[in-house]
Amino acid sequence: MEFFVSMAWAQDAGGAPGAGPSAAPGGMLVSFLPFVLIFVVFYFLLILPQQRKQKKHRAMLEALKKGDRVLTTGGVLGTVAALNKDVITVQIADNVRVKVRREYIAELQEGQEEGS
Repeated sequence: MEFFVSMAWAQDAGGAPGAGPSAAPGGMLVSFLPFVLIFVVFYFLLILPQQRKQKKHRAMLEALKKGDRVLTTGGVLGTVAALNKDVITVQIADNVRVKVRREYIAELQEGQEEGS
């Protein structure tokens, strides 16, 4: 065990004086630069598109009106029969209505006929 410790001290002693990571001005900045670049790439490739998608989804939910054809996140197609602040009543067949929380409406179906 002492052999490895003495080798470690020998390797450390061979370096030039002041050649540590803090010797160069901005050494800490240069060492964090890859992390900053990775965060910037993640922001533009993952975070920003997701925020845009959420904003578009919120706008679609606010614009819903009675008679719109919708698709729920569970895959149920139906027509909006009634709207409340948090709950939407969706008619999925004749005399069959289900209540769905507003955020579980996945998309607005445009130009599709009943039964297709």
